[in-house]
Amino acid sequence: MISVELAARLKAAGLEWAPAAGDRFVVADRDMDADVFVVSELTIEVHESPTGPLIRFNGTTEWALDSLELDDALWLPHEAQLREALGPAFRALEPVGDGMAVTIDRGVGTERHVDTDAERAYARALLAVLSG
Repeated sequence: MISVELAARLKAAGLEWAPAAGDRFVVADRDMDADVFVVSELTIEVHESPTGPLIRFNGTTEWALDSLELDDALWLPHEAQLREALGPAFRALEPVGDGMAVTIDRGVGTERHVDTDAERAYARALLAVLSG
């Protein structure tokens, strides 16, 4: 799983989130960074309100939070979502030592982004693409 810090950098770089079942997220900057939530139709769902999407917590939860504005949630995209977001820039994923490397085409050549696992390598590559 990508780190909260890396997810925050992706969000700041412009990665947009349209929540769907199975998506992971945290409620950052509220002493809850370690609590990972998953969008699910049974317990956590996305509701369209007049002010924008809300993440609603159904049933009983361990803490008192009925809903959360989408901007207050920090998406932790998984490997397939990161690869899809790279679009045509993605060239390859390969093992490198104890980690993984993602190669992307930047138009003027290729770049390789290495990290401890595929998700983090994809995230670093996507951050490069989003940052221009």
